[in-house]
Amino acid sequence: MAVKVFFVSSEAGCCGESLQAKCLRLLDEAGLNEKIPEQGLVAVKTHFGEEGCDSFVSPLYIRQVVSKVKEAGGVPFVTDTNTLYRGMRHDAVSHLALAIRHGFGSEVIGAPVFIADGLRSKNDIAVDIPGVHLKETRIAAGIADADALIVISHVKGHAVAGFGGAIKNLAMGCASAEGKREQHRAMPAIVREDDCEGCGGCVSACPEKAITFEGAAHVDPEGCIGCGICVETCPESAIYFDYVRDAAHLSERLAEYALGAASLFPEKVLYLNFLLRITPDCDCAPFSDRPIVPDIGILASTDPVAIDAASLDLIDAQHGLAGTRLATHHAPGEDKFAGVWPEIPIRTQIRHGEKIGLGTSEYELIRI
Repeated sequence: MAVKVFFVSSEAGCCGESLQAKCLRLLDEAGLNEKIPEQGLVAVKTHFGEEGCDSFVSPLYIRQVVSKVKEAGGVPFVTDTNTLYRGMRHDAVSHLALAIRHGFGSEVIGAPVFIADGLRSKNDIAVDIPGVHLKETRIAAGIADADALIVISHVKGHAVAGFGGAIKNLAMGCASAEGKREQHRAMPAIVREDDCEGCGGCVSACPEKAITFEGAAHVDPEGCIGCGICVETCPESAIYFDYVRDAAHLSERLAEYALGAASLFPEKVLYLNFLLRITPDCDCAPFSDRPIVPDIGILASTDPVAIDAASLDLIDAQHGLAGTRLATHHAPGEDKFAGVWPEIPIRTQIRHGEKIGLGTSEYELIRI
């Protein structure tokens, strides 16, 4: 049975209605009120962006969601989890400070910010799942303890998953450091030793100190978190991921971790996907590259698989933008993220999500 996915376009049209105003209408049409228990603590899960990134979902939209949660009788808090790599969001103190610098202060968004997995990402709970690869997930306690969940995702490309949307935001975004590590173990970096020139750039760049140098670079597969920084750093392209062997496995683990988080909110969850500034890379990168397609709009649904499937379909329907990292697949109907990450099977998250009962890719797009 097709799931409803609600959509508002980013085009202002003849009436000049702002996208912020449309976002409020979208929340009403998608039935946000029905998801909010009276005086319930509502986790508004977003991504504050790494330092240097500016393509994350604007705090102005977070404010709109917060206002609607309050209007429905809920008590919202805006949240994310700490990163596995040692950037500016590795612990709750630096993470919170960065969120404030990026405009997510309570004076702007109208709700407190709370880092859901604690000071050093040790606050989590075990959630059992009927997965193919995993039987247990580690979900941040501050999200698991909430009475309702709203997942706000910026849809964009990703160096190891191909793309990130609602499924990935549930999976990596709601997991503790141990949970993130368990997902990333599926895809360690590999060194072609004959091509290594010994510059040492990867050793310095690795956030986990998982690369050593003895004649050539060596990656410790147990310490590697699959972030891809070394791959991008190497001037000789001597470090790589085995996408044929590992990419699908990692995406399947993402879907299974998403199932762990989603299972905690069988009725009290809503997903929002923002198809704005659709960049080639994750917002964990310390920069924001040019968008590969024009802005499209915002989607809302109760099903993470359906909303991601609809997001990809809308993105693929666009003309690709020239002068960007979209190397191929510019024509409408072609897989845009495959034009950036050709070795990654882009829709594995969706296919595996359906297989394990996370949701369905059959949807009805309702334009508002």
